[in-house]
Amino acid sequence: MTQWVFDIVDRLGAAGIGLLIFLENVVPPIPSEVILPLGGFRASTGAMDPVAVWAAATMGAVAGALVLYALGHWLGYERVHRLCGRRWFVVSSQKDLEKGLALFERWGNWFVLGGRCIPIVRSLISIPAGIARMPLLRFTALSALGSGVWNALFVYLGFVLGERWEVIEVYMSPISKVVAVLGAAAIVWLVVRKLRQRRHRDAEVSTGTG
Repeated sequence: MTQWVFDIVDRLGAAGIGLLIFLENVVPPIPSEVILPLGGFRASTGAMDPVAVWAAATMGAVAGALVLYALGHWLGYERVHRLCGRRWFVVSSQKDLEKGLALFERWGNWFVLGGRCIPIVRSLISIPAGIARMPLLRFTALSALGSGVWNALFVYLGFVLGERWEVIEVYMSPISKVVAVLGAAAIVWLVVRKLRQRRHRDAEVSTGTG
C-alpha cells in the first residue's frame, strides 16, 4: 500500500495527494495516516508546496464526502426506512433508523465536524447526513473545516519529521484497526439483535400471543 501511495504522489504531486484522499474518503481502507505525512515529507524536501498539499488534500476530502452525501440523499429516508422493514435486511430496524435520525437531527453538526477526524467514520458519516437532508452548504462547510484541521495536522507532522514521517503510521495504524474492529462488532451486534427480535416475534405469532 505504501509503495502504491509513493508511486502516485511521485507521478502527480499535490494532485496525487488530493486524488488519494478522495479515494480514502470513498474507500476507507486507504490510510490517510500514510498519505498526508508523505505529502508533508515531500514538501519538506522542496518537491511540493506544503500549502498546495494541504489544499489538494482538503479538496479531495470534501469531494469524497460529497459523493457519499449524494448517495445518502439519493437513497432518502423513506427508501431506507422501507429497506429496514424488510425481513432479509438484518443490519438495522426501522426503530433504529428513527432513533438514529432523531439523534442526527440534534447533534448532526458535531457528528459531521468531529467525524472528519476519525478513521472510517469520516466516510460513513456523510451517508446519514445525506439521508437526513442536512443543508448542502452547511455539510460542505463542516466537512471542509474538519478535514482542513485534520489534514493540516498530519501534513505539518510529516513536514517536521522529514524522513521519519513513517513514525506517524506506526502510532496511527493501531487506532484505525481498533475503529474498524469496533465498527465490525457494532454491525454484528445489530444483526444478532435483529435476528433475535425476529425470532421473538415469530414465536409470539406461532403461539397466538402476538
